[in-house]
Amino acid sequence: MANHKVRMNRLFGQGRCLDVAIDHGVCNEPSFLDGLENMPAVVSALVAAGPDAIQMNYGQADLLQEMPGKEKPALVMRLDMGNPYNKQRHRSMWALLQNEAEPLIGALQLDAACVVVNLFMLPDEPDLFRQCVANISRVRAECEKYGMPLMIEPLVMQGNSERGGYMVDGDAEKIVTLTRLAREMGADIIKADPTNNAEDFHWVVEAARCPVLVRGGGKEDLRAVFDKSAALMRQGALGMVYGRNIYQHANPAAVVRGLMAIIHDNASGGDAWARYQQG
Repeated sequence: MANHKVRMNRLFGQGRCLDVAIDHGVCNEPSFLDGLENMPAVVSALVAAGPDAIQMNYGQADLLQEMPGKEKPALVMRLDMGNPYNKQRHRSMWALLQNEAEPLIGALQLDAACVVVNLFMLPDEPDLFRQCVANISRVRAECEKYGMPLMIEPLVMQGNSERGGYMVDGDAEKIVTLTRLAREMGADIIKADPTNNAEDFHWVVEAARCPVLVRGGGKEDLRAVFDKSAALMRQGALGMVYGRNIYQHANPAAVVRGLMAIIHDNASGGDAWARYQQG
C-alpha cells in the first residue's frame, strides 16, 4: 500500500497547517469571487505571504505549481463541485466529482499534497448526501492506490429558508456526528466547521481521530476571527482552512501572519492582532 505520510509531511511539516482556500470558483456563486478576480496576482501574493498550503481547483493550480523554487506552499486540490452555495434553493441539488473516470489524475500530475471532497448534510436533501458518500467512496479507493491524503469536509448546513445559501449549522452534536461519519469513511484529515461554542470543539477532534483543520466560512470581523481561531486551537485543532477572511481582506499577508502565529506559535488572539497590525 502506498504511504500517504510522504505527502502529509508536506502539509504538516511543522505539525500544524494553515491552508488558504481559493477554490471558490467552482461554486458558481458571484459573491465568492470578490477578491479572486485576478488569480495570478492572488496566488503570487499568497505565496509571498507564506502559508503552509493553498487550496485550489485543477484549472488554476498551475499558477502555484509552475512557480520555481521549493519553498512555496503545498497544493491542496479540490476534486468536487456542487450547487448548495447559492441563495436560492435549486430544484435539483447535486455534488459531482470534476473527473469521474480518474478523480486523482490532475492532483497527481500537479503534485498535490492532499485532495479534498465535500460531505454535505442539508435539511431534506438525502440524495445530495448520497452523492457525496459515493464521491468519497470513489476517491478513497484511488487515494489508497496512490498514497494521497484525503481531506473530507463535513458540512452541516441550515436550510436555505433560514438565511440563504452556505449557512453553517454550528450545532456541536450534528458536527460531531458527521465528522465521525467522515472518519469512518477513511478521512486522513477533517476540515470541520467550528461549533457555536468554541469550548465544545474538542468533541469534534475526538470524533475525528485524525488531524482536524477548522473551516473559516464567511468573512467576519478580523479581531473576532483571531480570538475564535486561538480558542479552537486550544481545543485540539491542528490548523485552519480560511478563504474569504484572507483573500477578501485589504492586506492578506498581514492576516496570514496573524493566523500563522496562532497556529504555529500558540499566540493568543490579542498577540495575533498585534502581529497583524505590524503592517
